[in-house]
Amino acid sequence: MVHLKAIGKIMGALMFLIGVLMLPAVSISWIYGENSAPLAISAAISVLLGLIFFFSFAKYDQLIRKREGYLIVALSWVIMSLFGMLPFLLSEEINSLSDAVFETVSGLTTTGASILNDIEAMPKGLLFWRSMTQWIGGLGIIVLTVAIFPLLGIGGSELFVAESPGPTSDKVHPRISETAKRLWYIYVGLTALATLAYWIGGMTFYDAINHGLTTLATGGFSTKNASMAFYDSAFIQYSAVFFMFLAGTNFTLIYFGMVGRFSRIVKSDEFKAYTGAVVLLTLVVFAGILGTSDNGIELSFRKASFQVVSLITTTGFVTDDYTQYGKGITYICFMMLFLGGSAGSTAGGIKFIRHVTFLKNSWLEFKRIVHPRAIVPLIINGERVTGRIINNIMNFLLIYLSTFVGGSLAISLLGYDLSTSLGAVATCLGNVGPAIGEVGPVDNFAFFSPAAKYVLSFLMLLGRLELFTILILFTPFFWRAN
Repeated sequence: MVHLKAIGKIMGALMFLIGVLMLPAVSISWIYGENSAPLAISAAISVLLGLIFFFSFAKYDQLIRKREGYLIVALSWVIMSLFGMLPFLLSEEINSLSDAVFETVSGLTTTGASILNDIEAMPKGLLFWRSMTQWIGGLGIIVLTVAIFPLLGIGGSELFVAESPGPTSDKVHPRISETAKRLWYIYVGLTALATLAYWIGGMTFYDAINHGLTTLATGGFSTKNASMAFYDSAFIQYSAVFFMFLAGTNFTLIYFGMVGRFSRIVKSDEFKAYTGAVVLLTLVVFAGILGTSDNGIELSFRKASFQVVSLITTTGFVTDDYTQYGKGITYICFMMLFLGGSAGSTAGGIKFIRHVTFLKNSWLEFKRIVHPRAIVPLIINGERVTGRIINNIMNFLLIYLSTFVGGSLAISLLGYDLSTSLGAVATCLGNVGPAIGEVGPVDNFAFFSPAAKYVLSFLMLLGRLELFTILILFTPFFWRAN
């Protein structure tokens, strides 16, 4: 039996929070002399309905168990998307429902794919709200990876956080709220530092805030049509690389680094794999760009490092069209859509901890075959990984691959070429932004049909919420009483 009334109370609080978080965008509209009514009305609707829901169900203080946890996580992103798109529709800057859904879901899932043909023509208040959706999404993901996913045992997420409480019971461990607060402080602090760096580098303060919000969220929304390529500044672009890399790092490790516990960083197999992949792929792409262009050494390295970090961390900012450097570089960039940043970060994608677990376990399987009676444990971060977690991760990877194949087939059947279908599904499922085909780094998603946009929006939610959270809702045994 699912305790829906307890869920209603939480959804009411979420609606209220979304309304409150719209208020800075209302202020931005007012400061720039724009029509702030669409944002103000949207905020009022969200706050009012939130209060009605919250107090209607306030007396129901039922236990939140795993089953309610799945529904809360899935409904949270649906509710945020429904209320988050109101400013776009009420302002009539986005007239189509499918476009509004796509743009809002892309923001809240920190994907960064867009249907806007002229971003710079949008009112500044709406653009700020658009950036805020990504920052809110990144904030929410920190909560999920620290508090909710380990409780639900999703995709081996017990490995996500260095001090994860794990699924020890149906109650969230008391220390989680304190852990989440510390990570939020890091998130806000890094956002402020990124904003300051961009401002010092020459951005206007408005642009610096927007890009600071979307960098730490690994979202990639920009206030410029050309994204980060608009700013022909080595300082700004290297600053973006630095903060994107941090945003794709496990926030718990950043905290350990801040308090001087560097041994935890050194011991992290995922961080070593993440850093190694960034360095190796940067060198490969750098060699490819240098050999096929006349950009010069520094510019080639800057473009390579920027695009590699942007794709691996699933941020999606662009400074160049990587498809112009030949099929080899294009293929490498496409494969990076499947990497994802570190678990416990705001990055989307599969996550390096799963790749590390898969590769290590596959290598050990050869040893198990040669020595069938030997006990060959899998060790991650110096600790033994249980068979249940390994099985969970293997299932996740299989379902992810199956979803990619199925999604690509669905988009192809809607009339799009194979390259575009593969690219669009890979980038939406991985919450990246740019891809290949007609959705390359200098293109957008405006040409897709409403049906295709709804499919891709669903895939963005599916990828952001780690597959199981949504898919389990479609199983009959989830809704059974026992």
